[in-house]
Amino acid sequence: MTMNRQDVKNTTNDEEQQLIKKQKVVETSSCPYLDTVNRHVLDFDFEKCCSVSLSNLNVYACLVCGKYFQGRGHKSHAYTHSLEAGHHVFINLRSEKVYCLPDGYEIIDPSLDDIRRVLNPRFNTDLVLQLDENPQWSRVCDGSQYYLPGLVGLNNIKETDFVNVVIQSLMRVTPFRNFFLIPENYKDCKSVLVHRFGELTRKIWHAKNFKGHVSPHEFLQEVMKASRLRFRIGVQSDPVEFMSWLLNTIQADLKSNSRIRNNNIVHQCFQGELEVLKDDADASRMPFLMLGLDLPAPPLCNDTIPQVSLFNIFKKFDGETESEVARVRYRVTRLPRYLILHMRRFTKNDFFVEKNPTIVNFPVKNLELKDYIPLPTSNKYDLAANIVHDGKPGDGSYRVFVHCKSEEVWYEMQDLRVAETLPEMVGISEAYMQIYEKQQ
Repeated sequence: MTMNRQDVKNTTNDEEQQLIKKQKVVETSSCPYLDTVNRHVLDFDFEKCCSVSLSNLNVYACLVCGKYFQGRGHKSHAYTHSLEAGHHVFINLRSEKVYCLPDGYEIIDPSLDDIRRVLNPRFNTDLVLQLDENPQWSRVCDGSQYYLPGLVGLNNIKETDFVNVVIQSLMRVTPFRNFFLIPENYKDCKSVLVHRFGELTRKIWHAKNFKGHVSPHEFLQEVMKASRLRFRIGVQSDPVEFMSWLLNTIQADLKSNSRIRNNNIVHQCFQGELEVLKDDADASRMPFLMLGLDLPAPPLCNDTIPQVSLFNIFKKFDGETESEVARVRYRVTRLPRYLILHMRRFTKNDFFVEKNPTIVNFPVKNLELKDYIPLPTSNKYDLAANIVHDGKPGDGSYRVFVHCKSEEVWYEMQDLRVAETLPEMVGISEAYMQIYEKQQ
């Protein structure tokens, strides 16, 4: 007789309910297997599904070998693994309860709390507010290295550096980060993408990780689903397009919930306003999350590297400079707290993609826009993140420079590589996307 997915689910749930009724609770001294727990092999970053059935229902992690198994009843894969491998300590990945198999009793012991915190990192408001104060370096569980919470490497699953640089950049946006560090802020949101981004944010900033890097695998799985494979593992994509999609999707998902509709964190951090001016039409207003800046065409016969000032290309938004394509003028009427700039470095035609190598000269601190666009008050910005592209179009890679507030130090990050760098190094590369923070 064959069993469908619902039959398996019902059988598993029935067995679990019977076990709960018979369950015993023992103290530490009554469980002889706690010393077999191996924290070095535990990795909760990947999709939480059974390694045998591939089901994500009622999954347990073996705390001895790190593998995932479904259920803990007498016919379950976890139960079978405990008999065959002699591994006895398992944690339910949803309830965080720990059990000894095949005996079936729950283990109550505070020594397992660090595993629960790695499985599901927790933050409170006081802890969040201290993150940017004094740097608190942490040591991985085997003592081999130290890491600074918030500055951990991200696995490149396969051609996913375009995702990693966006994530690392958004981790520098303090209110955005703080919002996602506390799940209470979005507990009623039904978007899986929102919750996956929150989980990833908490792992990046967790001070008690067992290792000095994080894998965004679960987040990427949901990105593929939510974007309908527009962004997917194994296919290089554009971080500008991904940033735009991610922020707009999160904003829409948060707006769909009535309790947080009027307190949208994306709007608070990134949304500004433009006035669009046409000679033969009334001016109109439009919101923006990102401003695209046009680079001048590089000279055809010149051995020197072309350069341009950020202020010159920002004149596009002074209300007087006319767009060469649409004969439209743009004027910034409201700047956001965090200003995202995109240098239009790539142009596409029917045959190939061409990259503009022009170096943009920009200040790392005290970017004053009042002198270049008509604004009533001073608006000074400091650079928080600078994404750069290396190599040929369609065949290059992405890395990002980020500013660490707690240390007042710049770091260069490329997937798992995290290295301190000088501020002077930030501005001599081919900037592609930047996040500036308005001075308070």
